[in-house]
Amino acid sequence: MTADKPYLTGHYTPAVDEITATDLTVEGTLPPELTGRLIRNSHNPKPGVTPSHWFKGSGMVHGIRLREGRAEWYRNRWVSTPALDGAPYMTDHGPDLTASTAGTHVIEHAGRLLALCEANFPFELTPDLDTVGAFDFNGKLRSAMTAHPKTDPVTGELHFFGSSPFPPYLIYYVADAKGQITHSAEIPAATASLKHDFALTRHYVVFVEGTVTFDPAEHSGIPYSWQDEQPARIGVMPRGKDGAGKIRWFSIEPGNMLHAANAYEDGRGRIVLEGPTVDREGFQLSWNWWVGAPGRGSEPNTRSYTRRWTVDLEAGSVDEQIIDDLAVEFPTLNEDFLGAENRYQYAVSFPDQQGFGGYGIVKYDRTTGARRIHQVGDARLPSEAVYVPAAGATREDDGYLLTVVSDLKQDASQLLVLDASGLDRVATVHLPRRVTGGIHGSWIPDSEPHN
Repeated sequence: MTADKPYLTGHYTPAVDEITATDLTVEGTLPPELTGRLIRNSHNPKPGVTPSHWFKGSGMVHGIRLREGRAEWYRNRWVSTPALDGAPYMTDHGPDLTASTAGTHVIEHAGRLLALCEANFPFELTPDLDTVGAFDFNGKLRSAMTAHPKTDPVTGELHFFGSSPFPPYLIYYVADAKGQITHSAEIPAATASLKHDFALTRHYVVFVEGTVTFDPAEHSGIPYSWQDEQPARIGVMPRGKDGAGKIRWFSIEPGNMLHAANAYEDGRGRIVLEGPTVDREGFQLSWNWWVGAPGRGSEPNTRSYTRRWTVDLEAGSVDEQIIDDLAVEFPTLNEDFLGAENRYQYAVSFPDQQGFGGYGIVKYDRTTGARRIHQVGDARLPSEAVYVPAAGATREDDGYLLTVVSDLKQDASQLLVLDASGLDRVATVHLPRRVTGGIHGSWIPDSEPHN
């Protein structure tokens, strides 16, 4: 059953059990400020389960505990949601927002560790990755929640949205630094276009509606497809209680952006947004990979190139261009610069549609235009590179990149700690198993002791 499902083979072969290992072997020297937990999420169906789409696989979180130069533990746990035991998303009473795969992302906000999937409620986890249960912000979350919320580095607020293929198509939320929802608003004129991510600037919320939209005829379990008649556009909404009524939509070229690298307001007041984007061919190649259909690319991110949009609010126009010809996904940055002009961005590189080129961690210098790649080696797939600032950092790239590498030849995985400045390897933590190729994760620094 799995031979024709690329998301169940190779780097993406699911783990079959939950384990805990302690006192992990470290090569090199772990910086002492790396005291906390790296937690990563992945789609990992239970043994004997073959989902119809990569995104339908149940979530499994992988955690690595570092403390003052030591790697104390590794553990992996399925997120125990009703869907893990086969509960359907659609019921006679409509969607069950607790029947989540919870397999896309994991974040911490206001002391809560949340596993996320954009079609459902978040699921709260303990510091040791056991499942607490669905979390709806004390009843104030009235929709699904995006898997890509944004923490404002200035205020500590969590900004996020809920999207749906049915009205209301888009609801925007703000939770304060204590985890209480303080604002929500339906966004007028939104459509059923797929909205996986968004961006935040100091004064605006930026939504992207691409050419992929709701399609009830798509039977993979994820009812979306590329539809040429769906207009692609960017929505720019002022932040604040009355922002929804002032949103402006700007037409852009057809395409689909899954992940925003960052957005900010430049010196002329224009909104600059960047993120990897696919065209029609790239989306179809990726979709065919996600569902195991013929005509797929060698990877799920084929033809995914970084695009920059510059929205001139005064002129009412958008300039857009592809700024790099390297296939990349999973953009990250120093989160202190989220919403502000950043010099450096990071991403994972993938082979092109012919299978040429290798996996690596990419660093972009947006000031000089330079691109540097840390090649991880043959048959080795790195995860999203999570940035952690160094102690006493004074420059934007004074810090480390944490990435978990799946090594098919050794049937093993390592946590690589790279210097974010030059991409040189600082340390390697050997993990007790090969970690399934996954999606997103977070570094959770210690704010109080965890056992």
